Amino acid sequence: MIRAATPADATAVAPLMILAMGHIAGIFANSENYEDAIPFFEMFFKMENNQYSYVNTLVYENEDGIIGSVTGYDGEFLRELRQPILDELRKQDPDFIPNDETEAGEYYLDCVNVKENQQGKGIGKKLINAFCDLGFGLGYKRIGLIVDMDNPDARKLYTNLGFYEVGTRYFMGHQYFHMVKDYDKIVVNDSAK
Repeated sequence: MIRAATPADATAVAPLMILAMGHIAGIFANSENYEDAIPFFEMFFKMENNQYSYVNTLVYENEDGIIGSVTGYDGEFLRELRQPILDELRKQDPDFIPNDETEAGEYYLDCVNVKENQQGKGIGKKLINAFCDLGFGLGYKRIGLIVDMDNPDARKLYTNLGFYEVGTRYFMGHQYFHMVKDYDKIVVNDSAK
């Protein structure tokens, strides 16, 4: 079942965020051991006004507990939502200034994550589709995301789910494809069936 996250989900969701973030989690933890970022993500997940908050997260839960999550928000508010994160990171690195990974006009899928032993079962697709349904249901006309150029499997997954490339972005030391899914194209495709 997919449901809105609560602050109590922090210990289950933070390790999932690490899976999705990869090297970015290492940057946040200032460590080669990405798991060192788990307390960071737990702390911000429990708070309301930041990009990694439970408020911006859906979880996939079954009899084993939470096995997946998706987090995202209105791209227009990236800088406002990111500010508490930056304030914390700048305690160690005052000059830390990341590029913007999203923009106004899109409901941004920041990270989607499924436990490693549950991958390949379609859970990620269900979470992505639920996130898109949520965004379109809220009136957004575009869902956006970035996918690492070094991750062709993720790129293929998003393409199969109706996303297409609109450019590239450099973010946190990697090159990414900027991909979007437009509501208007879904309506046109659905009416053609």
